[in-house]
Amino acid sequence: MGNQNLHQYETGVLRALQKSGTGRNVSLDELGRESGLGADSCMRACFWLQEKKFITMKEEVDKAIALTKEGHEYLQNGFPEETVLKKGMQAGGIAVSKLAQLEKGIGIPWAKKNEWIELADGKITATEKGRVEAGGYSLREALARISKGAKATEEEVELLRKRGSIAVNEKKKFFVALTKDGEKAAGEIKEGAGIGAHATGANSRAYDVEAPGQKIFCAKRHPLAQMSRKISDIFVSMGFEEMKGEIIESSFWVFDALFQPQDHPAREMADTFYLKMREQDLPSKKIVAKIKEAHEDGWGYEWKEENAKRPVLRTHTTAVSARHVSETGEGKRKTPAKYFGIGRVFRNEATDYKHLAEFHQVEGIVIWEDATFGDLLGLLKEFYRKLGFEKIRFRPSFFPYTEPSLEIEVYFEEKKAWMELGGAGIFRPEVCLPLWGKYPVLAWGLSLERPLMLLQENKDIRVLYRNDLSWLRNCKNIR
Repeated sequence: MGNQNLHQYETGVLRALQKSGTGRNVSLDELGRESGLGADSCMRACFWLQEKKFITMKEEVDKAIALTKEGHEYLQNGFPEETVLKKGMQAGGIAVSKLAQLEKGIGIPWAKKNEWIELADGKITATEKGRVEAGGYSLREALARISKGAKATEEEVELLRKRGSIAVNEKKKFFVALTKDGEKAAGEIKEGAGIGAHATGANSRAYDVEAPGQKIFCAKRHPLAQMSRKISDIFVSMGFEEMKGEIIESSFWVFDALFQPQDHPAREMADTFYLKMREQDLPSKKIVAKIKEAHEDGWGYEWKEENAKRPVLRTHTTAVSARHVSETGEGKRKTPAKYFGIGRVFRNEATDYKHLAEFHQVEGIVIWEDATFGDLLGLLKEFYRKLGFEKIRFRPSFFPYTEPSLEIEVYFEEKKAWMELGGAGIFRPEVCLPLWGKYPVLAWGLSLERPLMLLQENKDIRVLYRNDLSWLRNCKNIR
């Protein structure tokens, strides 16, 4: 095969490899420096040359393993299952209630899986196997070897990675070698051909200067950003102020302040993402006392402060509303007032064409003693009309912290069907009075992704979060 069709990048790579000799493996980084090409151009030229059998390429993967902060803690103090075993070896065992949260959530399941403990009548006792294996946990020994730079088995590495004790970083390296055909082609390259040279004759490639060029795509905002901006503009035009909050919240503001009992199913780990971090601070003792009283009088159980301190990825932006209502009650904010907010929320649920584990919620409240249910309906209807939906209806519904409650539906012409886009209502007295001292507060939580799907005519909500350049370039702009 001749070299009459070589690109200037290819000639540059062949010249650089020729200096190294046939068959010698040269790293892509070294080749890029020697040839004067950038990494991308050098890689592209190597792929072309490989197709012509002028070079061979091989890939190697370097793994760098390091202990995480959690891994260092486990190495020093032991895994949670080890501490559970140690406490279970005490005379008479230990009550589950006396264990730390980490030991309950992680230690007990792993200790049971290792057959180290028995659990009966709320007490943990060590098994014979547990007593024999105490002090010589293979997983901690593997962690210790890794911390010293020694090797661990693939099974140990994978298990420690899944448990968050180690971080594994992989780096790919490419090595290139010149073949005999490549050496011959390199020898035929004329002096002056290659990078930065105006080659002529057999070593130059013919170019069609009238060939159509690559289509240029102008930058534009992501549809989610466009939708957020449009919603913000609508609420601001209706006299609302924007409110913002943190995505990591205490269970107090996500659940307790909204009159959701501490044994409610939505608080389980199957529905909520709890975090392994320090307990969150609670508001003033006065507000905490009022929330405690509302729960114990309304639900008839003993409200516990430690449950309210648990950190959580917020399941709704209503936590932000609760804080604003509370600040109004403390005199930090004026009243009457109207607030809106747009933020990410998190639910521990499976994803499908209409559900996500992470999505956005459009929050709104009206803090005003003279507000009515009719005001709520009018505000929501005007908002969706400005968003582009003409047919809007409301259906009675139930939410733990509003009464009365409703769902908002809009008519989707393409499917000839009504689609639910959010919920709303009036905060219950058990929410308003402890936080504000007055009643009522109008409130709503609306979807951002669902109306965007309708306006974009998408059938799968997951498309909004895929790194699909073709879709991003061709999707409709939200105006």
